[in-house]
Amino acid sequence: MRLAERTGKIDSSGIRKVFNLAQKMTDPIDLSIGQPDFDVYEPVKEAAIQAIRDGCNKYTVTAGNTELREKIAAIYAARGFHAEDVLVTSGVSGGLVLSFQVLLDPGDEIIMSDPYFVMYKHLVNFIGAKPVFVDTYPDFRYSAEKIEQAITDKTRAIIVNSPNNPTGLVYRMEDLNAIARVAEKHNLLVITDEIYDAFYYGHGLAPTIASIYPHSLVLCGLSKTAAMTGWRIGFALGPKDLIKAMTDYQQYSFVCAPSFAQKAAMVALDIDLTEARQSYQKKRDIIYEGLRRDFEVVRPEGAFYILPKAPGGDGDAFVLKAIENNVLVVPGSVFSEKKTHFRISYAGKDEMLHRGVEVLCRLAKEYR
Repeated sequence: MRLAERTGKIDSSGIRKVFNLAQKMTDPIDLSIGQPDFDVYEPVKEAAIQAIRDGCNKYTVTAGNTELREKIAAIYAARGFHAEDVLVTSGVSGGLVLSFQVLLDPGDEIIMSDPYFVMYKHLVNFIGAKPVFVDTYPDFRYSAEKIEQAITDKTRAIIVNSPNNPTGLVYRMEDLNAIARVAEKHNLLVITDEIYDAFYYGHGLAPTIASIYPHSLVLCGLSKTAAMTGWRIGFALGPKDLIKAMTDYQQYSFVCAPSFAQKAAMVALDIDLTEARQSYQKKRDIIYEGLRRDFEVVRPEGAFYILPKAPGGDGDAFVLKAIENNVLVVPGSVFSEKKTHFRISYAGKDEMLHRGVEVLCRLAKEYR
């Protein structure tokens, strides 16, 4: 069958390839998939069940339920971002699809850090636009100076992802201020992906560039913090004209986010995540302290990922060796134009993390 030419610009996700491989392995040490190890909270489940029983099973308006949109707007207003409008999306992935589709024409450019979340690059390529990468190795800090050097007359937006997937870095307020100044100077939109904002190992929520730069599009959701990965609830907050265009596009694509899940989201937004955050901080410490003597690794400050440098400098080869030893990790080349690192998700049981560290460190020693 003849497929559209643009389909050749994307590849099956490397993460999904590892996930599929895991299904064929016996009791693998799975450090690959970024999915919380806890289930959806009981009050959220009950709210969803009640919504279904109450007949909340039909389409909602495209933009999402008014009460949910107002609640999201109020949450961000308390953080200093007074968005002009809010759209409930089908996960943050849905928000990325919508925003890229309405912002980018073929040949346009969008700036992102390298390493980057895997979806950014492929969605941009699919549209026919150009991802422009800012190298953040070795410390993964996103430099405003490098961003400015990457700007051309074709640049449409800058992507900020903090807490970051795949590095676990959280950008400091001074870094965000510098990026905001560059964006303002060149009149650029900032798309800030904040899906991991509650998993920040400092105080409170992670800093958001939207609190200091009004011309921002915030993308966030409940897949990670509330473990609602399969429920597909995200939200987008930003300029009115942009949100309207995204809403119009959603009408002819996703239609709306799941109706019962929107009702449950009202409860999920009020859940106290202190215990979950403390649990993931402990997991971070297990992985970081376990690896740092045998790997070159930057300590994560948020999310639940770490991106060690592979012994020998070839992440693809090291991942194959790890898989041969029943440990599933993801090649750094999935998230980067380089292949020097590999990604670990520590969103798993503590016992599995300890086992994974033991095997990975043993493999690292074989390179000495």
